[in-house]
Amino acid sequence: MSDDVGWGDLGVYGGGENRGAPTPNLDRLAAEGLQFMSFYGQPSCTPGRAAALTGRMPIRSGMTTVAFPGDGGGLPAGEWTLASVLKKANYDTCQIGKWHLGESDYAMPIAHGFDEMYNTTLYHLNAYTYTDKAFNPDFPFDDEATMKMWGNVIGALDGKVGEGTHETQKLDSSSIPFIDEKSTDIALDYIESHSNGENPFFLYLNTAKVHQPNLPHPDFEGASLAKSKYTDSLVELDHRVGQVMDKIRELGIGENTLVVWTTDNGAWQDVYPDCGYTPYRGTKGTDYEGGSRVPAIAWWPGTIQPGRRTSDIVGSLDFMATFASIAGVELPTEDREGQPTIFDSYDQTQLLKGEGPSTRDHWLYMTETELLPGAVRIGKWKAIWNIRDGWRGASAYTAIVPELFDLWQDPQERYDIFMTSFAEKTWQTPQMAARLLSVLPSYKKYPNRPLQSSGISYAMFDVEDAQVQGQVQKMVHGLTGSN
Repeated sequence: MSDDVGWGDLGVYGGGENRGAPTPNLDRLAAEGLQFMSFYGQPSCTPGRAAALTGRMPIRSGMTTVAFPGDGGGLPAGEWTLASVLKKANYDTCQIGKWHLGESDYAMPIAHGFDEMYNTTLYHLNAYTYTDKAFNPDFPFDDEATMKMWGNVIGALDGKVGEGTHETQKLDSSSIPFIDEKSTDIALDYIESHSNGENPFFLYLNTAKVHQPNLPHPDFEGASLAKSKYTDSLVELDHRVGQVMDKIRELGIGENTLVVWTTDNGAWQDVYPDCGYTPYRGTKGTDYEGGSRVPAIAWWPGTIQPGRRTSDIVGSLDFMATFASIAGVELPTEDREGQPTIFDSYDQTQLLKGEGPSTRDHWLYMTETELLPGAVRIGKWKAIWNIRDGWRGASAYTAIVPELFDLWQDPQERYDIFMTSFAEKTWQTPQMAARLLSVLPSYKKYPNRPLQSSGISYAMFDVEDAQVQGQVQKMVHGLTGSN
């Protein structure tokens, strides 16, 4: 799982040398595997990682937004993760690198099915540089309240089940350039030591590149054609992926190893020039395609035919059902605390094997403050209600009717055709609205968990609540023309 990589950054997605940053290792991965063209993460880091690990829409777990140091909380103890589900099939499990799912003990990887965790970072990279005088000489070091939050941010953690966690290193601008080298070296040792083990293994490796501030390893400064910090870091990221793949090939375990590479969310355009590229509208934090459509590649020699591409709708939510299916595990019907639970994950095993299409035909888009999805895609059609174009602005909703796009003819969402084209598409919206609103009954049957970050200004909502009913009623009226 990489961080903030743009859809158009890799060579196989139109970037690479064309973007001033060759990506030969990721391009090779795609040439030997399956490249996804309509793959979806979430609009930002925390929900992107929560969705990928739990197979549930982030609002269900309460993991909708990025937490600040001192917030506490995190991934609730009752949530299943890929690791805890794969433990049912006796997998050895390990998490390395960025976590971003809370700082409480119950939210640590080793509390969620991982046997081991290494070089684990809890926050976005900026959090480690706020009090770095090389970055912020004007930081209010004398302000007690501000220093309480940022003056002693938890650094990298290691831990094992039964032993708890311990901090191994503080992070700042001098250590961040080396963070992915350290994570990758640990991963290489783990793969080698488990390649012929008694149990199968699940390794969740999370690189920090290319989240801003991008500080490439010294070996990669100036390594890109473009000579920017971002493109140098992209070249480094490609190298790290290559190291992992070379180790797997060297050990001869490829035919028994499924490798999936992707990133957590769409490109963070609001921080240009330290950002990835996407040809799609919007940015990280929005319901437009640029917010959630991400690059993704799956590799499994002997099972996945090399050189395939698919434009079927797939997303990181589908890891849960797919990995469980491959491991021969039934998805739980109760959470880890014995309460009924639901997954939003679709088994994509047949798509990986080339035996059939994607088992989903839709995608629901939700930004960090939305109670209901702000957009929905069904096949080639996409209806969008939250029309915020950038992450830094307030959410803005269409007054009555959604914008409607044909993503095959207009993948950049430029031309709203709800009532404006030669054959206007008003007839299309009722089914879009029905699919979007279909999540409401599941909120009642399987209540959403309390939101985990103090940065969010609203609390867990009850579908019986009058205010929420009023919001939903207005939205339904706008969607369908009825109450």
